[in-house]
Amino acid sequence: MPTRTQRLDELPFTGKHGRLLAGSGAGWALDAMDVGLISFVMAALAVQWDLSSTQLSWIGSIGFAGMAIGASVGGLLADRIGRRQVFATTLLVYGLATGAAALSTSVAMLIALRFVVGLGLGAELPVASTLVSEFAPRKIRGRVVVALEAFWAVGWILAALIGYFVVPLTDDGWRWALAVGLVPAAYALVVRFGMPESVRFLESKGRYAEAEAVVREYELSAARRGPGPHPQVAEAPEAEVPDGDEPAAPAAAQEPGPRVSIWAPALRARTAALWIVWFGINLSYYGAFIWLPSLLVVQGFDLVTSFGYTLIITLAQLPGYAVAAWLIEVWGRRATLSVFLAGSAVAAGLFGLAETPGTIVAAGMALSFFNLGAWGALYAIGPEMYPTALRGSGTGAAASFGRLASIVAPLLVPFLLDSGGNALVFGVFAASFVVAACAAVTLPEKAGTVLE
Repeated sequence: MPTRTQRLDELPFTGKHGRLLAGSGAGWALDAMDVGLISFVMAALAVQWDLSSTQLSWIGSIGFAGMAIGASVGGLLADRIGRRQVFATTLLVYGLATGAAALSTSVAMLIALRFVVGLGLGAELPVASTLVSEFAPRKIRGRVVVALEAFWAVGWILAALIGYFVVPLTDDGWRWALAVGLVPAAYALVVRFGMPESVRFLESKGRYAEAEAVVREYELSAARRGPGPHPQVAEAPEAEVPDGDEPAAPAAAQEPGPRVSIWAPALRARTAALWIVWFGINLSYYGAFIWLPSLLVVQGFDLVTSFGYTLIITLAQLPGYAVAAWLIEVWGRRATLSVFLAGSAVAAGLFGLAETPGTIVAAGMALSFFNLGAWGALYAIGPEMYPTALRGSGTGAAASFGRLASIVAPLLVPFLLDSGGNALVFGVFAASFVVAACAAVTLPEKAGTVLE
């Protein structure tokens, strides 16, 4: 008889899947909006508070220090208390902290609150991708996770719109922009009471009756969708197994074992490669996009014009995700990630050499397209690298290591800018993308395989 996870894997994409994707994606978009807003706040505060590049660097970096800690802790907690619980808690934490940051009266206060914001942001991302990955139908799992990542572009576009239309209006425009960050705190209630817990997590904790109930809901959704090759809901044998008396899973399904470390011999190569990819993509992405409005101002554009160019560049993220979502089930995860990282390297190099408005926008759009497509593929790959008992902590640990690069990147930009201008800044980012692409080539291909 098929197991619950096998029954989930063979379902078509149903309304329940769509609601889970949209619900997780809304949280993801709010996360991106918060991260994106700080780049516009930095550009505004540089003028209003007359801040030095060092102060701006710390405002940009401190949130990522919180994200590094949050990603690691959030992943561990997700494997212990559940994906949904951690997801809702992280939304509450960073939503309240962002709202409080709008009341900042000093650089020190803003930096302290941005650190707390980072704790919530960092914990949410790997947990949300793990939850969606564990529910997605096996044949389109990668595409569904890339679709989740695409909500990042939606959030960043919202941030760019707020930055363009709200931040420049008054001296308090940046405060109103941050106040929008209270929305995730309210949305936490939707996540907590409106989204399911992972079936794989419930089974790992012996909560079989709850797991069966969730699977039946998804099967009923498939039945309402129309005829298909799935078994009738009433024939599911697991419903008759009493809680606490579940038969043991097949040995093959448990390899490499629920208590194995992510650095065990069977996993260490993929862990190392995944960490390198996470580090490289974080260094380049956050170094470039957190500083992008400020770098355009340094090049002589006024605040409104630099925000407008940033908005146009950001729009290219959406087609990047769309193409990656299609290719990831055609080419596979590894090839898609490697190609998009290589494209990001070329685009970063071109951006560093761009001088006219036309070439700046064109190279920036190419960088957005390839970079965010690579992000989508990376989030699809991560949860597939580990068994259920390690999935949250494994993806969280990789994200946490990557956040170290996102801490360094905003601090590195002023030094590189003084040493060699935009060409050196984006030359370093291009090299980082190349290293990440080389590491991505070594990752195992998991397209179409069953999640343990």
